[in-house]
Amino acid sequence: MADEAATPENDETTPSAPASGGGGRGLIIAFVAIVVLLETGMFFFLVPSADEVSALAEAKLIKSVQEGEAAAEEQASDENSVREFKLGLYGETFSPIDTERSYRVEIDLYGLVRKKNLDKMQSEFGNKEGRLRHAIRMKIRNSALEELNENNLGLLERRILTTCNHLLEDDLLLGVGFKSYQLIEQ
Repeated sequence: MADEAATPENDETTPSAPASGGGGRGLIIAFVAIVVLLETGMFFFLVPSADEVSALAEAKLIKSVQEGEAAAEEQASDENSVREFKLGLYGETFSPIDTERSYRVEIDLYGLVRKKNLDKMQSEFGNKEGRLRHAIRMKIRNSALEELNENNLGLLERRILTTCNHLLEDDLLLGVGFKSYQLIEQ
């Protein structure tokens, strides 16, 4: 038995040979499997579906169309905004038909014009200022005393508006108004 004890097969003190790399291969396979599973999970949870992509594209399209319409409406509303146009100061002395007294009317008159028509109004007013001023003065002088009271000025405003628009090529004035108005008995 002594021979048997001396044989290297039964000797526990001799080192055994290492395993043939099975553990290293298992780690690589596990690592690749985890990476594949993570990528698959990210694809399913982070990449939007076709429906979500089309809904997002549709929402962006609607938003851009609405912004374009809002800009067009803003531009159109800016062109249609109403501006004041100075028609002049008028100081007329007259004597109404039914009285012997003299009165003086002082009016600072303005007209309302759309912004898009402002340049046309300025050129027409420059060309026809004398005729317009004369017609406005005649409307003031031919008004009855009760029409010139402050609570009855609407009738005078409508008459002046109609007369001015009649003298202009187009109905450029939307309305007229008085910045200041005084009726003074002399």
